Amino acid sequence: MNCEESMEMLWQFLDKELDGGATGELQRHLEECRHCFSKAEFEQRLRAMVRRSCSCEQAPPELRERLSKLIRLF
Repeated sequence: MNCEESMEMLWQFLDKELDGGATGELQRHLEECRHCFSKAEFEQRLRAMVRRSCSCEQAPPELRERLSKLIRLF
């Protein structure tokens, strides 16, 4: 696996959407490639920070409805 391939799979990896083989391959790449590991680590920390800061508030109903409509378009 090269860096470009690993970055294409990073979001799925972080969302735990990859199968076991792809997960293992990406984990091996991250163990060997400091650059990709740093990117993955940054994204994991950012996601954790966003989760912590957003856990006590809900989006207003209007925003939730707009987002639902946008999601249905895709």
